[in-house]
Amino acid sequence: MKIVPPPYRIKVVEPLEMTTRAEREAYLEEAGYNPFLLPSKAVYIDLLTDSGTGSMSDNQWAGMMIGDEAYAGSNNFYHLQETIEEIMGFRYVIPTHQGRGAENILFTVMLKEGDIVPNNMHFDTTKAHVQYRKAKALDLVIDEAYDPSSQHPFKGDMNTEKLREVLTRDGDRIPLVMMTVTCNSGGGQPVSMANLREVSEIAKAFGKPLYIDSARFAENAYFIKLREEGYQDKAIAEIVKEMFSYADGATMSGKKDALVNIGGFAAFKDEEMYRKSTVWAVFFEGFPTYGGLAGRDLEAMARGLKEVLDFDYLAYRTGQIKYLADRLLEAGVPIMEPAGGHAVYLDALRFLPDMPREHFPAFALTSALYLEGGIRAVEIGSVLAGRDQETNENVYSSLELVRLTIPRRTYTERHLDAIADAVISLYQNPTRVKGLKFIYEPPVLRHFTARFNYV
Repeated sequence: MKIVPPPYRIKVVEPLEMTTRAEREAYLEEAGYNPFLLPSKAVYIDLLTDSGTGSMSDNQWAGMMIGDEAYAGSNNFYHLQETIEEIMGFRYVIPTHQGRGAENILFTVMLKEGDIVPNNMHFDTTKAHVQYRKAKALDLVIDEAYDPSSQHPFKGDMNTEKLREVLTRDGDRIPLVMMTVTCNSGGGQPVSMANLREVSEIAKAFGKPLYIDSARFAENAYFIKLREEGYQDKAIAEIVKEMFSYADGATMSGKKDALVNIGGFAAFKDEEMYRKSTVWAVFFEGFPTYGGLAGRDLEAMARGLKEVLDFDYLAYRTGQIKYLADRLLEAGVPIMEPAGGHAVYLDALRFLPDMPREHFPAFALTSALYLEGGIRAVEIGSVLAGRDQETNENVYSSLELVRLTIPRRTYTERHLDAIADAVISLYQNPTRVKGLKFIYEPPVLRHFTARFNYV
């Protein structure tokens, strides 16, 4: 369970305060038993997301001081553009306020009603953007992804046989193919280089562009280096360059592997696609060289994209995940295996085998975990999955997971021990977890703002 020491030292600290259980009960009731609606002051250890919640480096903070806040043609934009071209190979870049801004632009240009978007596994906002345009988000991840105990090293891989089938059958309805690296909905599991290469070859054979949802591209590259034959002696930067060589473009939430608190981008190899996208970038995000961001944010993102390629950082980052996973496994807690890159995922169906699916066991577990230890986690399960577009019935997800998402460069191993202790305590006392029912449900992306009560 030992991990290497962190490859950085702490310069600034933020105080935390543990609430009492009675206080947490009041906060949770006020929030409608939805951790998203808790105020951060009420949270002791925040594992809701790794999106924008990490700590920036002194180098990034220094870059913030040279922000060029010109409306058009900011110096920081050109630094970002050059960095993305150097690292990923994409010449044309549109900054956005975050990843979903990039998705909005891409799908506005490419999708129409009735289209199909094959992906290894869509995450929530990607799926929502597809469905908003009355298109179908099709998950084609390999079967092993749905077996939490499977030790397959690349459970984020796409089933290429199924991809060929859908392209053969419905190719006229498919404007693009997407791959999410790492695969967030499937437990933060990586995609192999061999699979990326094969998916790219299939897409090209059918004349379809391949886009990578690249929020955690560096973590994916790290797993390729560790787990895939032929890459052990390659630098992370080399692996990343090859990954993106198979793609025609990418969307990116910079709030993950660009190590910033806000920002993202859409990137393209094709100039015509870039030109079409800039029209909507102006409409939704701002001028194409600032994209809803201050110049200082563009600079911090450019610097973060280089910092994230550091092997020692990635080893420590993924080592923290493995440390927490190993502590839970030693206590018999069922999780998604092997440990992924940014989170440990509890398997709620095995954790709470007697709770009916209609009581949303994974979401219920997030509420109980907050009460137990002041820890805010997030459900990746049936509440997130939403309702069927045709029948309006609840979609009960094949994976009912609770994501314990570790922010980058933020918590210590003592924090991880506190998390493990709270989870283990609940696992040993499952009657503390109470099922939930909706009292308010928004029509889309319901997990963000829904409200619940105990069954």
